Amino acid sequence: MFQSNKEYINFLIQSGVHTFLKETPNKLLENQQNHSKSKEKKELKKLDEITEIEELIPLISNHKSLLKDNAKKMVLYDGNINSNLMIIGEAPGQEEDEQGIPFVGRAGQLLNKMLSAIDLNRKNIYITNVVPWRPPQNRTPSDQEILDFLPFLQRQIEIIKPQILYILG
Repeated sequence: MFQSNKEYINFLIQSGVHTFLKETPNKLLENQQNHSKSKEKKELKKLDEITEIEELIPLISNHKSLLKDNAKKMVLYDGNINSNLMIIGEAPGQEEDEQGIPFVGRAGQLLNKMLSAIDLNRKNIYITNVVPWRPPQNRTPSDQEILDFLPFLQRQIEIIKPQILYILG
């Protein structure tokens, strides 16, 4: 609308503005954004306070990890959070990293066939991985990476309370 600050000031003067309270501009928008960011950070619960899987997502997303820097998407879980069976895999692969869902690649297709052979449906099972991000070059996660994410996995197990844990990898 205005090509310069001078034109805008002239417009304000002609509109009846005669006093400017501050020489520096208000940073109202920036302050609101900073306030909402600080509010989001305050809403993060501690790991031992979390009672639902969805509450884990922001906590894991904010966890500092080199795996996160190299991956496309976080791969936390798939399936039924009320399941009696929990399947735990090692780490997401390329297809999982692209879709954000565990066990959708070749191993996932094999798992689906194995489950259907014993009359189980993937949608009725809780499926997760030891680490939520794909390691670079699809390598096996290091012991340290596994230990870094072990508290999150333990919390998932505590929340889901499965009768059966099936560990793959």
